[in-house]
Amino acid sequence: MSVAAAEASAVVIVGAGLAGLTVALHLADQVPVIVLAKRDLTEAATAWAQGGIVGVLGRDDSIESHVRDTQDAGAGLVDEATARFIAERSARAVEWLVEQGVPFTPDDDGPLGLHLTREGGHAVRRIAHAADATGKAIHDQLLAAARAHPNIQLRERWMALDLITSRHVQRDEEPRCYGIYALDIDSRRVEALPARAVVMATGGAGKVYRYTTNPDTSTGDGIAMAWRAGCRVANMEFIQFHPTCLYHPQERSFLITEALRGEGGHLKLPDGTRFMAAHDDRLELAPRDIVARAIDFEMKKHGLDHVWLDATHLGEAFLKEHFPTIHARCLALGIDIARQPIPVVPAVHFTCGGVVTDLLGRSDMPGLYAVGETAYTGLHGANRLASNSLLECVVLGQTCAEDILAHPELAAAPLPAWDESQVEDADEQVVIAHNWDELRLLMWNYVGIVRTTKRLERALHRIALLRSEIDDYYANFRVNRDLLELRNLVDCAELIVRSALLRHESRGLHFSRDYPRTLPVSFPTVLIAERGLRKH
Repeated sequence: MSVAAAEASAVVIVGAGLAGLTVALHLADQVPVIVLAKRDLTEAATAWAQGGIVGVLGRDDSIESHVRDTQDAGAGLVDEATARFIAERSARAVEWLVEQGVPFTPDDDGPLGLHLTREGGHAVRRIAHAADATGKAIHDQLLAAARAHPNIQLRERWMALDLITSRHVQRDEEPRCYGIYALDIDSRRVEALPARAVVMATGGAGKVYRYTTNPDTSTGDGIAMAWRAGCRVANMEFIQFHPTCLYHPQERSFLITEALRGEGGHLKLPDGTRFMAAHDDRLELAPRDIVARAIDFEMKKHGLDHVWLDATHLGEAFLKEHFPTIHARCLALGIDIARQPIPVVPAVHFTCGGVVTDLLGRSDMPGLYAVGETAYTGLHGANRLASNSLLECVVLGQTCAEDILAHPELAAAPLPAWDESQVEDADEQVVIAHNWDELRLLMWNYVGIVRTTKRLERALHRIALLRSEIDDYYANFRVNRDLLELRNLVDCAELIVRSALLRHESRGLHFSRDYPRTLPVSFPTVLIAERGLRKH
């Protein structure tokens, strides 16, 4: 039994964050677009981004300076050509967002009339922002534009299961992506969606860890699906821990933006002592990996659950004007940041690795693209420079759309329908819930900020046992969102651990007690699906 492909297949975009919406809006005037969001359309990591987007706009700034800062943060693993390509297009990316109506914080004396702030790792002020809720401002505006476009179909509560490739349509040819299987979560119906191209824009894999600043959608879906389809995945050992997540029992994922340190916030121990001078000459403006390890070190040294971020000296008026979201949220939780230091702790924030792509978003498999946090382009290296992520989404979202439009649509192929004849409804969900909790806890304890080979090997052993249980469950019961997310998370967990075991040094976000030195020459860690081997 098969599903006939439509005469003019849509481009299917999995994910409704900044990367996915950028691709959709650049395509929709010429081709139909379907955007899948597995939860509400507003639940994307983009909307949680507080800091801003890089724009090389100021008279005191330059492409060279931005590339240099990106390379410094990336600890020797940034692809210079990629960094330059994106930096050169940063001003146009910000201009495009302004044209879409994004309400950036204004400054009559600033370039493009915008106020620019500074974040850790940046030599100058080059971050365009909308107060301290930039991501939400951008996402709201682009989502409204997508809703209004007649050629964009937004499907809420639809989740991709797996790619439909040449092996599914039984063609003797080079592997190619023809579409995707997608689950309508409410009806529990699985549909085969033919596609002119499939774009993975599912974000990162932060939910593989117990504590993260990411939304619940960040379960590594695009990375796992592309890996299962045979695409290369790179640099998964480099998981960025944001140094300052709010430590509060009622709010475990609220990010305290890096811009607060950029404007002069101080990290302190409970007795009021500043400690960053003992770790880096740049103090609180050091790159995130250094700050996160410093906090982790001080917490373990002093037996602390958290440290303090003190911004009281900046004054109430300044904090309310520049950080209204943080001020209001903390106040609602009983913390007046104008008069009290903020309790903070590191939490998983960004996946620097992902599906290997070029600067047009093309993966190893024709017809399959990846953009945003799902992709590995070489921009972030061993550590992401603050606010480069939103920029990457806009720049490569546009080039991805241009490449799709530049290629003629191939002849449609009949797609096999999803087969549920051999499965039944699960009689209980406890296996999924238990394995989900166990996986995230073992990753937090064994594959955290500071790693050892022994802990990594233990993690890999436990992951293998969990995978066996998950695969058995997947083979025998009808799919649901929790099962699919767990399946994707265990794939991503294994990719992270295997990549970490292959890196015999400490660099950027990967720190190993067994290999504390940084090698003079290093390369990205690239895993090949068929063999899972490292390749330079």
